[in-house]
Amino acid sequence: MTRVAILSVPVESGGVSYYAMAGDKRSFGHTAGEALDSLTSQLPHEDAGTLVIVQSRQPDRFFDARQQRRLSELMNRWRTARDQGGLLPTSEQAELAELVDIELRASAARADALLAELDG
Repeated sequence: MTRVAILSVPVESGGVSYYAMAGDKRSFGHTAGEALDSLTSQLPHEDAGTLVIVQSRQPDRFFDARQQRRLSELMNRWRTARDQGGLLPTSEQAELAELVDIELRASAARADALLAELDG
């Protein structure tokens, strides 16, 4: 079964974009559904069984407020660089990738905690 995490990421305009992840696949969208559709189009057909977790924007024990703020800052900087045809500095790109990986692991931990609650 493929685990998909969808993160809501605040944008400069005050709205929210969505970032979907499954393994090494990533996608963005204006809605969680758009991000999910874009991501699932990248997955092999044999990965039809999918568990989707949509994370609220609230900090928790798995991904705290400081990490959320920094992820948001870096995502905004990444979008600005992308829109201007540029890239983030290597150190910021590495930090962004690390935060995304941490949040992906946090999403898996949330799913495990939820499953334990449901089984409990």
